[in-house]
Amino acid sequence: MNIARLLSVLIALLWGFPAQPAEPPPVAREEIQHLLAYLEQSGCQFYRNGKWHGAVEAKDHLAQKYSYLVDKDLVRTAEDFLRLGAASSSISGEAYQVSCKGTKPVPSALWLGEELSRYREQRRVKK
Repeated sequence: MNIARLLSVLIALLWGFPAQPAEPPPVAREEIQHLLAYLEQSGCQFYRNGKWHGAVEAKDHLAQKYSYLVDKDLVRTAEDFLRLGAASSSISGEAYQVSCKGTKPVPSALWLGEELSRYREQRRVKK
């Protein structure tokens, strides 16, 4: 078998095997897990596709979206997760909202983004 034929066979074999999605870097995983826990423990309501949901249900939904995005190798940073998973419905395109007791609803990506900034600042100060 000549080299060209061998290379074409190897390329065909490799092309047929799906690449394993890369896990996000450890810092991104830690930040996203923090955001999911923060949402779950917030006691706030989460607006999605025309209905308000409790914080635990919201966390479960966003955790599923996160897993999907990781499987598609689309998450490298917490910002990727916020933009692609936590900002709006992939079905309706409608923005998610968060409403905590006594506050007006705000876009979920803004609410979670503010917490991400606080979390990063706390980690920076501890170093």
